[in-house]
Parts: sequence; structure tokens; C-alpha cells
Amino acid sequence: MQKFKHFLYCLVALLVFNTAFAQAQQDTTKNADPSLNGQYQFMLSKSKSLYGARLINPSRLSSLWKSVSDTLRKERKQLQEARQEIKSQSATISGLKGEVSGKESSLAGATAMVNEIKFLGISFTKSTYNIIVWSVIAILAIALFVVIARSTKNILEAKHRTQLYEEINTEYQNYKVKANEKERKLARELQDERNKWDEAKGR
Repeated sequence: MQKFKHFLYCLVALLVFNTAFAQAQQDTTKNADPSLNGQYQFMLSKSKSLYGARLINPSRLSSLWKSVSDTLRKERKQLQEARQEIKSQSATISGLKGEVSGKESSLAGATAMVNEIKFLGISFTKSTYNIIVWSVIAILAIALFVVIARSTKNILEAKHRTQLYEEINTEYQNYKVKANEKERKLARELQDERNKWDEAKGR
């Protein structure tokens, strides 16, 4: 009985081996999906079950393993290249940051020089200088306005006084003419009286 069971097991194993070998030799079906998942699903769809176990075609398993190895190798290579590129880009970024910092410092210095104005040996920023200049201009404008206003007032006052003087001078001239006429009149009257007196005295 033991020998019969042993013989039966050997016969089943031989049949399984022959079936797998025949499938490996006769398998010419093409897989439409070349991805790893597609190859895995194709391998499962073409495998057969025997007593709860899957009978896998060795050529398909080898092909899947080769694809996995190639994919891993490719991914590792791309990862290495990506790391090198990242390293190179990091170095480039560091260099660019240094250049930007230098240019920012130069720009800050140039901006400070442009915004700085020296007057009488004193440094001013443009805004401060503009405030001072416009303040001086405003003060001078106010002073000029005051001078013009006072000059106008003085000119008007001078015109008024000149007019008053001319009026007084005219009145004085009129008075003088009248006084001269009166004086001449009195002188004639006095002469007439003297003449009368002399005539009366001569008699």
C-alpha cells in the first residue's frame, strides 16, 4: 500500500512536470500589455491550478523577473541621474544666490550713491535735499511777496503824499499870487495916499 501511494505521487509529479514542460514549449501567446502589472496578470491568466497550487510557466516567470530587473535597473539609473542633476542644480542655485547677493549689495550701494547729494561738504538724501530746497524757495517766495506788498504800499503812500504836496503847492502858489496882488494893491493905495499927503502938504 505504501509503495502504491509512493508510485502514485511520482506519477502525478511526472504528469505535472510534463504538462508544465509542454506548456513552456508550446506557449506562443503574446502579451498585449508590456507593463509589469500586465505581464503579471498575463502570467496568472495563463497559469493553471492543481490541488490549490498555481502552475507557472518558467519562461513567463523568467520574462517577468527580467522585466522587473530591467525596470529596477532603469529606475536606479534614473534615480542616480536625478540625484546628480539635483546636486548640479543645487550647486548652480548656490552660485546664483551668491551672484544675486553680490548684485543686491552693488545695487544697494549704487542706490545709496544715487540718492545721496553733497552740499557744502554735508551729505543729504535726495528727499531731505528736496525738502530743504523747497523750504528755502517757499521762504524766499514769502519774503518776496512781503517785500512786494510793502513796496506797493509805500508806492501808494508816496503817490498819495505827492498828490497832497501838489495840492498844497497849488494852493500855496494861488495864495502867493493873491498875496502879491494884494501887496501891489496895498502898495498902490499907499502911494496914492502919499501922493495925496504930499499934495496937501505942498499947498
